[in-house]
Amino acid sequence: MKAFLRLTLGICGFSLLVGCSDEIDHNKIRQSGFVYCGQGSPQTFNPQLVDSGITSEALSPQIFDTLVTLDPTSHLPVASLASSWKVNKSRTEYIFQLRNDVNFQTTDWFTPSRKLNADDVVFSFRRIIDSTHSFHYVSNAQYPWFNGIDFKNLLIDVQAIDKHTVKFTLSRPDNTFLSNIATSHAVVHSQEYAHQLELSGQKERLDSHPVGTGPFYLDEYQVNDLIRLRRNNAYWNQVAKVEQVVFDISHRGTGTLAKLLRNECDVLSSPISSQIPIIEQQDSLELTAKPAMNVAYIAVNTLHPALNDSRVRKALNFAINRQNILDSVYYGTGSLAHTILPPSSWAYQKDETHIRFDRNYAIALLREAGYSKGLELTMSVPLEPKAYNPSPRKTAELIQANFADIGITLHLVTEERAKRSDATSKANIDLFLTGWFGVTGDPDNFFRPLLSCDSERAGLNMSMWCDADFDFLLDLALEVDKPRYRTNLYKQAQNILNEEFPVIPLAHGMQFKAYDKTLTGFKFSPFNVQPFNLVERVN
Repeated sequence: MKAFLRLTLGICGFSLLVGCSDEIDHNKIRQSGFVYCGQGSPQTFNPQLVDSGITSEALSPQIFDTLVTLDPTSHLPVASLASSWKVNKSRTEYIFQLRNDVNFQTTDWFTPSRKLNADDVVFSFRRIIDSTHSFHYVSNAQYPWFNGIDFKNLLIDVQAIDKHTVKFTLSRPDNTFLSNIATSHAVVHSQEYAHQLELSGQKERLDSHPVGTGPFYLDEYQVNDLIRLRRNNAYWNQVAKVEQVVFDISHRGTGTLAKLLRNECDVLSSPISSQIPIIEQQDSLELTAKPAMNVAYIAVNTLHPALNDSRVRKALNFAINRQNILDSVYYGTGSLAHTILPPSSWAYQKDETHIRFDRNYAIALLREAGYSKGLELTMSVPLEPKAYNPSPRKTAELIQANFADIGITLHLVTEERAKRSDATSKANIDLFLTGWFGVTGDPDNFFRPLLSCDSERAGLNMSMWCDADFDFLLDLALEVDKPRYRTNLYKQAQNILNEEFPVIPLAHGMQFKAYDKTLTGFKFSPFNVQPFNLVERVN
């Protein structure tokens, strides 16, 4: 009951108690688990309601499961809560057969009376797509990731055929459907728990006091301090080897690297490039580096009178010395971005004609567009390091110097954490230094959420750019059934982007993880943190 009280006696943010901010007793935790560092604080514990951050990237795979998951190597969907599935000839109906041995978590606020069934799947997806659903607007829900891929207009209905069979009906064929429902956003909630909350008038608790089927359940949350997960002993897919995992989300005193070196953390997620040489010198630490599905880029506000001219956008692109950024920010661990697709994408197209450093051409383009006397712009710069950009502030300063060299004055507007959903409300911002983590291996996962007209209408397209020809290529690529046709369509889409430059690709970062050598069993994926159920400490 103690943990339950910590979670419910006060109100802060999304109705969780501000904890007493006790120091994390690392030695005690090491006896039964480990401490994980390197993530920010959550806005919610429901990954359906966010498009990035700790909830979808790290917590979701621990607390929840999805119908299918993505193989980390092939990027193809594999069975999870659904043991099998079949698709009709028109590719508009997907029928999933559910496992019959999946238990929901028992927590201090909920005890399930049954195992997972089709009603839970129907509840979880209808909440997203049905505006009349009793939970659709709970927690001021916006479903940004799903809105960015136009999921509501794709999924017509979800039906329970029988206790363990669910049918999804689509409005059109979509080659990305299985991949999209394999992401950490497309989780399955307990309908039984939701009904209990509805009867007690506490529907918001579905998002603040989660109940899933994953290997760990939420036990304690202290705002801006820690998140404690406990082992779900009824987990269907290999019960976790450790009893607890603590996410250190505090900002007390030292930074995350110092915590790792002082044994206050066992795992550091996404250490920045400048920290790598220090970590490599530590005999007690293991460092892994994997190619990641990410990109750092500048979103250009095309509503700005000058930036509405593609010649000005091209000038900005040619003015940037990307190699200098790689050398000074990524320390040799990144790669130059010739497109927003990462090199590991099967539709990647390297374009050295349009993506290059050419100061003189940039000046000529500005002169041609009527800005020979210069231009004054603002750029939003997040302070939080990411795998796709280890030092946003330093990157911004290098770009600022490049722009000054062609007569553009760039004012930097720093923000603790820039959110995509806030961008359209910032009319005074001309450029956004940002980035993107792909959560599937499909090119559509980069193009549609960032640049489609649907994303622009949803207020998530930071460039406020909408192009009918670009959207036509994306939509056609979802429906064609031959891989070579899809590849050709996505290459055409990249050609449009490298002529119009609504976004300016900068670099791709590596995915690093540093952890104590006494820990083994980590699973790695180019998309997000994997479940920790196989992690154990070997002394």
